[in-house]
Amino acid sequence: MTKMYKTIGLIGKPEHEGALATIAALHHYLEGNNYQVMIETAVANKLNKEDIHTFDIVEIGKQADLAIVVGGDGYMLGAARVLSSYDIAVLGVNRGNLGFLTDLSPDNLIEPLEAILDGHSKTEQRFLIQAEVYRHGQLKSSNSAMNEAVLHPGKVASMMEFAVYLDDVFMFSQRSDGIIVSTPTGSTAYSMSAGGPIMTPNLNALSLVPMFPHTLSSRPIVVDGDSEIKLVVATNNHEELQVSCDGHVILAVMPGDEIRIKKCKYTLRLVHPLDHDYFNVLRTKLSWGNKVY
Repeated sequence: MTKMYKTIGLIGKPEHEGALATIAALHHYLEGNNYQVMIETAVANKLNKEDIHTFDIVEIGKQADLAIVVGGDGYMLGAARVLSSYDIAVLGVNRGNLGFLTDLSPDNLIEPLEAILDGHSKTEQRFLIQAEVYRHGQLKSSNSAMNEAVLHPGKVASMMEFAVYLDDVFMFSQRSDGIIVSTPTGSTAYSMSAGGPIMTPNLNALSLVPMFPHTLSSRPIVVDGDSEIKLVVATNNHEELQVSCDGHVILAVMPGDEIRIKKCKYTLRLVHPLDHDYFNVLRTKLSWGNKVY
């Protein structure tokens, strides 16, 4: 029988002993079953094995059929921003806390992994967003985000002023601690902590969630996912400002800058076990009540 995945990349957090142990076990299992295995260089160096071929994450994206990311959601976000540019399936093994994006448990790994490698799995596409900072009409910096792009002051608890446009149509101006532009994937992350709505992953939508606005009437709003959101920073802001992409990448913003946020042209192809249930994930991770009738 032809294998669905022939070349598999292993990516993980090199400083995490549990992640290293899981990757070592995966490497042993996959090579024993005649898969071609590519291990991320930083991880391979920690495993201290001389016979391992090492690759950076870009090469894994280009050459592998499947990438297994071992870590928490934060580590998956970093990998996703790179791997989404390539036609590669991505599977997560949870070595973090919540695990919204990393399905498999390291304590019960081989049986569901075998089923996935045999093609018994679900696949879904998760879109990312691109944040671009323009100054005097010129692009200064940009990066992608799988969860959210957040405009905020560089200092904690410091208000700023900005205006929001949707497809160049003025929506509102605001004084607040900033604003979160979230994807459905990110709706259970920082956005949810700020009072934003949970959006199911299949939605083509973005949410705009104000952060501590200086008015009681300001509320989160959900807009079409194909919209372009423009944030115009008022020139009377004096603080150093930032756009944070997934909390990992910081783009510097100056008073008067424009931030344009829209959907990326690439999506992340996530692979799940057949019994994956998004609402079961929510019940488990958020301690929602179970069915009683």
